[in-house]
Amino acid sequence: MDLAEEVGCSVIRRMGRKIPERSGEKGASLVESLIAIAILAIAVTTFLAAFSSGSLAVGKADKRVTAETLARSQLEYAKSQTYVVAPVSYDVISPLPAGYSISSDATSITGRDENLQRITVTVERDGKVLLALEDFKLNR
Repeated sequence: MDLAEEVGCSVIRRMGRKIPERSGEKGASLVESLIAIAILAIAVTTFLAAFSSGSLAVGKADKRVTAETLARSQLEYAKSQTYVVAPVSYDVISPLPAGYSISSDATSITGRDENLQRITVTVERDGKVLLALEDFKLNR
């Protein structure tokens, strides 16, 4: 009698080698396997949901930052152009990123002289207004 038989294990012969098999161990059950797969599926689903949310947030932030940068650049460009009595539309910067459009309109301020005007810059993407900024221009 060898050691495996003394500790209560049966011996299986495979390819000429003795491999002890402990009694009472039959491997993983179907229920255990299904629970492990369910836990793995929940973890993968959570990871994909977080990744998707992060991607959407980055896309929104990119649009917002691009719109703000374009609006500020256009505002400074309109201020640098020759003063024209309002109402007027100032030239816009170019080239613009694909899908974006800008309008730059100046209006006179009621009760003031013609040397001061309000400039409104509107940035749109695919026909939807993303940002509108206002500032003033003075004829110096």
